[in-house]
Amino acid sequence: MDLKRQNALAIVTRLRAAGYRAYWAGGCVRDLVMGREPKDYDVATDAVPDTVAQLFPGSLMVGAQFGVVLVAGDAGPTEVATFRSDGVYLDGRHPSEVRFAKTPEEDVRRRDFTINGLLYDPLKERVLDFVGGQDDIRGRRLRTIGEPAARFGEDRLRMLRAVRFAARFDFVLDPATANAIREFAAAIHQVSAERIRDEILKVLTEGAARQGFELLDETGLLRQVLPEVKALQGVAQPPEFHPEGDVWTHTLMMLEGLGTGSQPLTPTLALGVLLHDIGKPATFRVRERIRFDGHVEVGVKMAEKICRRLKLSSRETERVAELVAQHMRFKDFLQMKRSTQLTFLALDGFAEHLELHRLDCLASHGNLDVYEAARQMMLETPAEVVRPEPLLNGHDLIALGHQPGPRFKEVLDAVRDAQLEGQITSREEALALAQEKWGTG
Repeated sequence: MDLKRQNALAIVTRLRAAGYRAYWAGGCVRDLVMGREPKDYDVATDAVPDTVAQLFPGSLMVGAQFGVVLVAGDAGPTEVATFRSDGVYLDGRHPSEVRFAKTPEEDVRRRDFTINGLLYDPLKERVLDFVGGQDDIRGRRLRTIGEPAARFGEDRLRMLRAVRFAARFDFVLDPATANAIREFAAAIHQVSAERIRDEILKVLTEGAARQGFELLDETGLLRQVLPEVKALQGVAQPPEFHPEGDVWTHTLMMLEGLGTGSQPLTPTLALGVLLHDIGKPATFRVRERIRFDGHVEVGVKMAEKICRRLKLSSRETERVAELVAQHMRFKDFLQMKRSTQLTFLALDGFAEHLELHRLDCLASHGNLDVYEAARQMMLETPAEVVRPEPLLNGHDLIALGHQPGPRFKEVLDAVRDAQLEGQITSREEALALAQEKWGTG
């Protein structure tokens, strides 16, 4: 038994010994019923927060107004929540009041989906199911607890969560649940950009990104949260380069491949894949053949705008924009000078660029020759060769009597290229080359 499970069992045992009801609740029970290993364990109880804190010294009252206490343990804190029933949701996010409930049935019925409304008694080793969650798991069905309109009216984010869970577990959306999402999709804008971002990133990184985005589209949510991605649909591509079909189909195929390579799946890689061709609809032209002239430059600006709208950090936004900016460079990799190849490899997060390229190839022409060559070079080239210490800098040029200006970069770049090509290896050779380049400028 792992430590998190032991901690959760110890908490239930202690609460029961003190005369309170206590069960494991929510996602951990769902995972156990589905034969999956839970990442975390939550406890639901009729003990009020102050009582929980008294029984478990050192607890953190992080959400006491919602009945939530974090109980410390060897494997980290366990969330212990008091049974509750919520009041009216006035803003599509938060209940106007929280009332502590006496029974587990009351607590379960204010939760979102039947598969998340299960309780488990670890002492008697039995599941408590008041909402038909086990039948829905067996039927591979995602259904709200009670009326879908009421659940989505309480918290609009539940619409995105419904899509995410259905995709993640390969469940179908219950028809009434799906219809309610379509009806309320435009109301998703009542949810903060941060919460929308978090759900989108989970859809992208939980292992079923293609299914998730197909469901976002089918339920009308895609048009609301990422209209730029919706615009990829129906944008034709030249069949000689993209036999798979339009830009939407190409992007879906890449999303399906996320997590299949050796590169860890990060949010930035996933977003880079999603947005790498985001500039194509705006640059679609037919001249002799279909062309997307300037789609990379347009795409970079669009990707930055989308990342800012979703409140990504500056660092994450820069990485995603760079993935979009560089994705077409691989087509010239085999013809590049060695110095240019090494400069390309020196990009921060080059492994993510390479993985995006692999997925791009597999979702189009299928030729991985460039990918294999770049990967081999990345694996075999020592870091000190990819990013050698510069032989010269601007201070050296000033010491030679040159005035700072645009020529500085040109000369220093020429010296660095010669160093990467192995044409010069010493400071003296670099100084001589700098003087030569300056004189020919």
